[in-house]
Amino acid sequence: MEQRFFYCPKCGGNLKYKQYRERPRLVCLKCSYVFYENPAVGVAAIVLNKDKQILLGRRSTKLVDVSHQTSDVRRKKQTNSLTIPTTGDRRPTTLNKRLWCIPCGYVEYDEDVYQAVVREFKEETNLDIVLKGVFTVQSNFHNPELHTVGVWFMAKVMGGELQAGDDLDQLAYCNLADPPPLAFPTDKVVLDMLAKVFNTPFLEEK
Repeated sequence: MEQRFFYCPKCGGNLKYKQYRERPRLVCLKCSYVFYENPAVGVAAIVLNKDKQILLGRRSTKLVDVSHQTSDVRRKKQTNSLTIPTTGDRRPTTLNKRLWCIPCGYVEYDEDVYQAVVREFKEETNLDIVLKGVFTVQSNFHNPELHTVGVWFMAKVMGGELQAGDDLDQLAYCNLADPPPLAFPTDKVVLDMLAKVFNTPFLEEK
């Protein structure tokens, strides 16, 4: 595993991989603090219309790309449209700009996971939702810089006016079997799962 963190958050000492119990872990050479590299938690809300199309958002071109930074630089920094797009280049880019995704985001450190998905969906779509249950939980390994565990919730719109915001610059209801170019491979897994079960009572509007 490529080392991503180099300084101890406790004392500022150097971190180095050492065998610790069942696997190599980053250990501070000064104070022996064990730095656990755990995945971040992401949340996404699945909203379907009456035609069983899913609401997707296009990732904004204004996202900042820091992938060009070298390891040394990273060390120093460690302390409203509804138009369906035409099929284009499906190769992922660093930040997946102009590719589409299920509206999603990260859970804050002091935030409840259920509150997080409602907040993130509001920020990206301007819609108020009520959650209907967890649809699936998946591990995401597509970004080597940040592994995540994603929780996809089924949701129903209760209010608000559809408008793209935050990381998204466009929104559209899309067919499950024929989505626009997707930013994240796990979203394709989720869409395939939805396509198989969308007629079940779990997904029906209540």
